[in-house]
Amino acid sequence: MKVQVLFFASCRDVVGHREREMTVADGTTVTDLIDTIGENHPKFRALVPSLMVSVNQDYVERTQALSDGDEVAFIPPVSGGR
Repeated sequence: MKVQVLFFASCRDVVGHREREMTVADGTTVTDLIDTIGENHPKFRALVPSLMVSVNQDYVERTQALSDGDEVAFIPPVSGGR
């Protein structure tokens, strides 16, 4: 099955893509997807503890199973402002 993966801010910098279509096996969870990305981009692993993850624009637990056509976004914490 295919999922669309969006990388924001420092995630995008580490992975080198703003978005990417990935093919994953049936039953893949968010954690499985994170592990796959980490295998290809080891620096991504350092970001994982603080990431928020959304699937189809809803924040989810990392145990969430993915479905064909899902949009997964990895969102690091942001700071700034005045």
